[in-house]
Amino acid sequence: MASNYSFDIVSDFDRQELVNALDQVRREIASRYDLKNTDTEITLEADTVTVKTDSEFTLTSVHDVLQSKAVKRSLSLKIFDYGKIESASGNRVIQVIALKKGIEQDLAKKISKLIRDEFNKVQATIQGDSLRVTSKSKDELQAVMQLVKSEDFPVALQFTNYR
Repeated sequence: MASNYSFDIVSDFDRQELVNALDQVRREIASRYDLKNTDTEITLEADTVTVKTDSEFTLTSVHDVLQSKAVKRSLSLKIFDYGKIESASGNRVIQVIALKKGIEQDLAKKISKLIRDEFNKVQATIQGDSLRVTSKSKDELQAVMQLVKSEDFPVALQFTNYR
């Protein structure tokens, strides 16, 4: 039995879950006493979330609500890349939160090197913004998954296409 088994390491998130989480955030902001009259706006673009609100204090509260709703919807907090807080007209503040998706080349090389150093019979190939890991042993692939999970990388990693 000389077949190879493989899986992909990707960094992605469920966009619909993010949309649902942002809807919940908007509803909670509208109903919470401390955030009710802050005129907070949350907009979702292709790869960013923009928050416009009264002050940095309310922005911090919005972050807390956003993070709690994201966690409840099984979204990793590592997908959020908080940008610089900018002043807007009338004492308001704006913050753009970039949404991280895909594994950058440097990080992919780092993960690939980690896998090669630990497992000499496992191949890790970089394919665009993901990694393909192949081996003749399913047990080694399971061990690779455990190793990658145990490391603390700056992006949320998922394992897909296990076959």
